[in-house]
Amino acid sequence: MKEKLNLNLNDDEIYYGSEANWLYMGVSQYKDFIRCEAQALAKLKGERKPISDPKALLVGNYVHSYFESPETHEKFKQKNGDALYSKRKPFGLLKDFQVADEMIKRVSEEQLFNFLWEGEKESVVTGNLFGIEWKGKIDLLNVEKGYFVDLKTTAQLDKRFWNSKYMQYVSFIEEYGYVLQIAVYEKLLEMKYSKPFTGYIYAVTKEAVPNVAAIEIEDLKKEFELSELEKNIDHIYRVKNGQEVPEECGHCDFCKQSKQLDGFILSSDLLR
Repeated sequence: MKEKLNLNLNDDEIYYGSEANWLYMGVSQYKDFIRCEAQALAKLKGERKPISDPKALLVGNYVHSYFESPETHEKFKQKNGDALYSKRKPFGLLKDFQVADEMIKRVSEEQLFNFLWEGEKESVVTGNLFGIEWKGKIDLLNVEKGYFVDLKTTAQLDKRFWNSKYMQYVSFIEEYGYVLQIAVYEKLLEMKYSKPFTGYIYAVTKEAVPNVAAIEIEDLKKEFELSELEKNIDHIYRVKNGQEVPEECGHCDFCKQSKQLDGFILSSDLLR
């Protein structure tokens, strides 16, 4: 515990650094382990760099940095200038970030967002949940009024995903684990401040004409995700700490790269 208390998690480099990720569980880390234990452990050890769409991540961070503060947004643009601006005529922001500016403009003009976006930005919360130390970073926290807001960027609001856990088509909120994120943050905040909190998602799309939505998640879904977390977390914690062997999912990029064939399969096995 002393080691944890000595970590300044308000410093982004420390919060997202290796030491903090070993000492604390986070929702993103948990989701990594659920997807593939072998890849998640390799990522923690620094043996595996995550493969993602860097432009999609940059667009999301571009929008987030604007609503954190003008200083943060300017630092982000300076740090990532090579990825944001065209090196050929006509010079200026690349198309994706022109869209990001439209997203920012759309959100900034929205009355409900401006009403909600009052409080502490990028607030760090920690706590013990199901016997495990957790950390989280909240986009906007209003302690006095007992709510927080997570700003999400997404392709479109009504895109459907088949989800085997829910056994039905779901929205991007369920598909990307945002229900669990809100549920965990609500629990951590309730423990810290000894009162209930409600988490909301404010979503803006990456469309040429951005769409927006303010989303409240049903209690039943949050309870379901927390029950799944409670069921899985002990095993994941033991895998993380080397007490159990991680399982390979067999489908992710990490597993495909390390795959060694030991025989033949039937064509019907390809769909299992």
